[in-house]
Amino acid sequence: MDVTHSPSNLSLGFTPASSSPSHRSQEGSDGPVSLLHEPTRPVQVATPLHFPDADNGEGDEEDSNVEEFRILGHCIKRKRENESTSSSSSSHSHKRPPAAPEPDMETRRAAVLPWGNQSILDADPDLFEIMEKEKSRQLKGIELIASENFVCKAVMEALGSHLTNKYSEGMPGARYYGGNQFIDEIETLCQQRALAAFGLESDSWGVNVQPYSCTSANFAVYTGLLLPGDRIMGLDTLSGGNTSHGYYTPNGRRVSGASIFFESLPYKVNTQTGYIDYDKLEDRALDFRPKILICGGSSYPREWDYARFRQIADKCGAVLLCDMAQTSGLIAAKECVSPFDYCDIVTSTTHKSLRGPRGGIIFYRKGSKPRKRGMLLSQGIESEQYDLEEKINFAVFPSLQGGPHSNHIAALSIALKQVATPEYKAYMQQVKKNTQALACALLRRKCRLVTGGTDNHLLLWDLRPLDISGNCYEKVCELCHITLNKIAFSGDNGTITPGGVRIGTPAMTTRGCLESDFETIADYLLRAAQIASAIQRKHGKLQKSFLKGLQTDNKEILELRNRVEAFASQFAMPGFDV
Repeated sequence: MDVTHSPSNLSLGFTPASSSPSHRSQEGSDGPVSLLHEPTRPVQVATPLHFPDADNGEGDEEDSNVEEFRILGHCIKRKRENESTSSSSSSHSHKRPPAAPEPDMETRRAAVLPWGNQSILDADPDLFEIMEKEKSRQLKGIELIASENFVCKAVMEALGSHLTNKYSEGMPGARYYGGNQFIDEIETLCQQRALAAFGLESDSWGVNVQPYSCTSANFAVYTGLLLPGDRIMGLDTLSGGNTSHGYYTPNGRRVSGASIFFESLPYKVNTQTGYIDYDKLEDRALDFRPKILICGGSSYPREWDYARFRQIADKCGAVLLCDMAQTSGLIAAKECVSPFDYCDIVTSTTHKSLRGPRGGIIFYRKGSKPRKRGMLLSQGIESEQYDLEEKINFAVFPSLQGGPHSNHIAALSIALKQVATPEYKAYMQQVKKNTQALACALLRRKCRLVTGGTDNHLLLWDLRPLDISGNCYEKVCELCHITLNKIAFSGDNGTITPGGVRIGTPAMTTRGCLESDFETIADYLLRAAQIASAIQRKHGKLQKSFLKGLQTDNKEILELRNRVEAFASQFAMPGFDV
């Protein structure tokens, strides 16, 4: 093949030894190959290049010294450099060190074990040290955050199990990946136990156990049933509601996804009594006409009138959603009114009073609707059957989440099995007794509680009569190893004051505290309030000044902390050895 007469106007830009074809086999440049656009020059090839058509039947022994490549559709062969040629070309070249022999199969397999079987202590000592500090904090502290609890060892084992290895997008029997036959069994078992824990029949209720949190669960309900811009109505955050029910700051900032994608108008509590004003709620709902009406909240210490909510939802044509995240344990133990008799959808967290792993859950009605129920969304006409199942499941996956956490679902299944036992009912009864004991102890010490008391597992302590900021009090308690959380109140003039704290009893009840122990805890809380008040009077309410005062006036804090640690350390800590 004579490439010098190629019709292409592109040339091969090799460095030429001669322009004559007869010199192709002579010694020439072995420089890099490049393509140059030279319309008037013929193709020139530097030696030592060989063209397949120009070979004269040379022996197969030369094939191993030839490398072949293609340029512009032409096949070109070129002699490889051998070691002698390479070494003679430069006196400064260095010999490459011999390659290390590859490890044998057994050595490579054995290398998996040191990596795969290390404990946290061996694999990451820095992280282990921090985790041990947190373990010590939990053991030596008094945990009064209403939304926290301690899980059992079995739940921890499931969370840290081999189930975390498996991808299981989809629902039982309809997965996107293979190898899920046992994952299906685990999730189905969890669903069955969830229904049993709350006394629900599978022909009337369905459940999705995949949400990563209750906020995710709530947003899945909105996504499945609403269009962007549709209306929802829940309890105002400053009245004890949750931000996932739609919350705007006073300056109009949209805080949660619910308020970003949907239009929200909250109802409120009476600022004098702390109770929900159901008459005003009904008037507001009939004016606003929400498509979803939400009951349940994060910081409401009284029972919810679900029957009244049902009436209001029917009047304005809304679906009734209950977020029972705070009270789900009491509801399962039948220690407070159940929303399942009145609501269309019920959501919850799984890690608060249920003592399970951190996550969310959605219950939804199935089958025939009872008469005089609100119109189901997006149907245009009244339907006799609920069609919530497909909408909600599709919203959870694939609309909002990826693969479910199978280790979490297994851990939840363990917790739900425990919820259905007499021992759990006794635990929730003790939670209520302890809350009542703590409330009475604070009231005897002239403390002011929102609504004057509690019906469930939490109470709200109004610190404004003591002229203490909720921020300052929370910080003093934290330094004394007492954990609780500040709350804000909405005044009659619209001002927002972080003037109180929320206190819950489930976690310390899990550790074995009884009524007399909460009498002692009340003394510690009051002592912390006295310390906070003294520091605030001396250094002021501003956070920066107050924190500076904590560093200088810390003798009383250290004394209270020692008392708290000695008290808390005497109680058992489930889930780990101490």
